[in-house]
Amino acid sequence: MNKALNILFTASEVVPFAKTGGLADVAGALPKALASLGHNVIVVMPRYYSIDKDKLEHIVGPLGVPMGAMGELWAGVYKDTLPNSDVPIYFIDYEQFYGRSGLYADEQGFSYSDNDNRFVFLSKAAFQLCKKIGFKPDIIHAHDWHTAAQPVLKNSRYAFDDFFKESASVLTIHNLQHQGIFFKGVMDVMEAGWEHFNPHELESMDGVNILKGGIAHADAVTTVSRKYAHEIQTPEFGFGLEGHIGAHSYKLYGILNGVDYDEWSPAIDPFIARRYDLDDMSGKAVCKADMQDRFNLPVWDDVPLIGFVGRFAEQKGIGLIAGAIEGLLHLNVQIVMLGTGEKWAEGFFSDIAGKYPDRFACYIGYSNELAHVIEAGSDLFLMPSLFEPCGLNQIYSLRYGTLPIVRATGGLDDTIQNYDPATKTGNGFKFEWATNDALYHTVKWAADTYRYEKDAFAIMQRTAMQARFDWESAAEKYEDLYYHTLYSRRVKNYK
Repeated sequence: MNKALNILFTASEVVPFAKTGGLADVAGALPKALASLGHNVIVVMPRYYSIDKDKLEHIVGPLGVPMGAMGELWAGVYKDTLPNSDVPIYFIDYEQFYGRSGLYADEQGFSYSDNDNRFVFLSKAAFQLCKKIGFKPDIIHAHDWHTAAQPVLKNSRYAFDDFFKESASVLTIHNLQHQGIFFKGVMDVMEAGWEHFNPHELESMDGVNILKGGIAHADAVTTVSRKYAHEIQTPEFGFGLEGHIGAHSYKLYGILNGVDYDEWSPAIDPFIARRYDLDDMSGKAVCKADMQDRFNLPVWDDVPLIGFVGRFAEQKGIGLIAGAIEGLLHLNVQIVMLGTGEKWAEGFFSDIAGKYPDRFACYIGYSNELAHVIEAGSDLFLMPSLFEPCGLNQIYSLRYGTLPIVRATGGLDDTIQNYDPATKTGNGFKFEWATNDALYHTVKWAADTYRYEKDAFAIMQRTAMQARFDWESAAEKYEDLYYHTLYSRRVKNYK
């Protein structure tokens, strides 16, 4: 029987304390699932000033963090537990870096100029914290560029530290588009050694690419879906790192994210008009009428209602939707969008709502309650992402019997099986090419299936609702990877 592992999780955001994207969901859920398998997990993140320290336990004594050319900096440490668990989460408190209005950027959307120092500090602080509390990690699990310095530091700054010499490192890429590219002077803060400033490790166009270095040094690299692991080795999705990742593909794995069915299930959802499940689907029609009423749309039960929840960003296919929207609305469908993001998109879709008040509505902003209302009330859910490392909303939609319309990329392709009219199988509708025409014709296909193949549509709904993508399954795959990586690392150490 394999022994329980000590696992260090370091992330820039963790649900429910701070969130901008899917990274926070993973960092808040996977540690709990790993702990349920018997492992000892601690999570480390910044104490952003949106997190009330008065609700946290203060860890006595300052934490010294060596920052090379910046000298040794001293941080405070606070502690809590992840909700509904005993998993401890530690908050690194340093006002100069984290006492700001945003996580990564200011209110105008401009990235903080010292993000390199801010997250090198977090990466090093996690190492120092482990020593302070006596937590000797078997696995150091870093996430995205923000903590990708950790695998580099494990093999350089901390290479001869007895506390970490038996540790193995795992780096998860949640979104390759963001890589942490900075002025090369950060090398003197990171203290990795200038010998690592080369095209095979940290150097990129005479600057430092922290994610690139993390990929080179990690003992294992994971992505959040199997398809995305293949895609990031291609020019279309590699964002300039496809060759580098291909060179390290021998240690690259795709493990699909899970979702929290305690929050996303129509059988227990507190936000929807009437709960429903496989044994009684009547509540879904009630939820549809409630959604139409909330968004001031005519309550038409025979018109396909299509939902969208997400950022108004190019990655999410917002340009495709904008290019096709008027044609889609002439298909006699209703569309409701919830989200915020690029200002042109916010203004554009607000104008469309005024032009087509009986067929289109949008809510600029985010509301967790409305997100649940849309998942339950829609017949179809639109996710035409240009790329999607994993995606969560399509998985939520399946559980609610709301059939996804997706582009066949990343986790969308892994989780959605295209409808086959011959066999009446599938759980959604997919298209390959990122074009307005492909989106239009796939939505038309889905709407026609809703109208004219009602039995097939109902079968697909039942198939969708029975699918499960839980964190327990994902945690078991990570557990296997941890053991394999740890064994390989230690064999290498003793050669």
